[in-house]
Amino acid sequence: MSAPAPSPSPAARVSARIGGITPSATLAVDAKARELKAQGRPVIGFGAGQPDFPTPANVLEAAEAAVRDKVNHGYTAAGGLPELREAIAAKTVRDSGFEVDPGRVLVTNGGKQAVYSAFATLLDPGDEVLLPAPYWTTYPESIALAGGVGVQVTADETTGYLATVEQLEAARTPRTKVLLFVSPSNPTGAVYPREQVEAIGRWAHENGLWVITDEIYEHLVYDGAEAPSMPVLVPELADRTIVLNGVAKTYSMTGWRVGWLLGPQDVVKAATAYQSHLCGNVSNVAQRAALAAVSGPLDAVFAMREAFDARRKKALSLLSEIPGVETPVPLGAFYVYPSVKALLGKEIRGERPADTVALADLILREAEVAVVPGEAFGTPGYFRISYALDENDLAEGIARMGRLLAEAR
Repeated sequence: MSAPAPSPSPAARVSARIGGITPSATLAVDAKARELKAQGRPVIGFGAGQPDFPTPANVLEAAEAAVRDKVNHGYTAAGGLPELREAIAAKTVRDSGFEVDPGRVLVTNGGKQAVYSAFATLLDPGDEVLLPAPYWTTYPESIALAGGVGVQVTADETTGYLATVEQLEAARTPRTKVLLFVSPSNPTGAVYPREQVEAIGRWAHENGLWVITDEIYEHLVYDGAEAPSMPVLVPELADRTIVLNGVAKTYSMTGWRVGWLLGPQDVVKAATAYQSHLCGNVSNVAQRAALAAVSGPLDAVFAMREAFDARRKKALSLLSEIPGVETPVPLGAFYVYPSVKALLGKEIRGERPADTVALADLILREAEVAVVPGEAFGTPGYFRISYALDENDLAEGIARMGRLLAEAR
């Protein structure tokens, strides 16, 4: 009797392309915090990248009506409901001054799909993407899945996490095809000033690069900061720019999964054809809710921004009191990104964490506070702390962390 055929190795069961994906660190930290809370531990989580406010009432009412309308019970166009695409085009002109025809809008299943579809549509194997760091965890994975190569361009706290034209030029090669540009930034909260946005845009145009610009945090800016849209400041770049956005952060609709991309007609047509095979249309009910959001007033958005601003100031004040923690002032989004490099290697409760992964683990175990280590964003030595949570929890969490880190010797 012949021996049974050997089982395939686990690696052979999953493609190298998918097997090489790193799970989202931010979602993993948030899940761990929820798990510990479910066990009865008083964990405070700073990992979530989502507003803690309810979705505005007018949006909920639109969704409720949409559920009962038979027109929403079947397939619709893969590119999005025509009225939503028109509303997104109108909203874009209103909010950023960028004029775009509704035919150049693709509605996607959340901002993440917009990110991936943009790279998948532009990149051929080996094409390089300039990737300013610290970066959101999904960007490098989307680039790699699309066959591209992310080229990290690191900015640190000494420049407010803002990459310069000189840094970008030093990283450019004959294979560079795309620049990813994000302002306001996740994870740092950095916002590029108008003159720097324009300088980077002109540099990209002069070198024949595409720009993918993520504007998901466009309304969450503070201290008088503005987040101008690059193709508005550099109109000649518009034909080589894809703008990403969505309702998740602005309207507290992360779970509704509606994002979009805007771009040249040929690129959007190709991305729409891709989506038609990948998933078809976005949920019609969610699209109707998004239509109400982008067509409605921004009152709820501005109220949310005011609350975030108060939390931002509280977080900065409390973090400034912790020895070894250096925190540039963020001007956008809802994150602070402190450097904790001065604490690495020091003894804290019998341990000497050598990196921020180990330090974050120690903080979770000893202080019951969950933070995301900078390794997830391409820059070890930092933490991302989201202040999208109750102000009392924010203060208590930073206080716990501060008491623990004060023991560093």
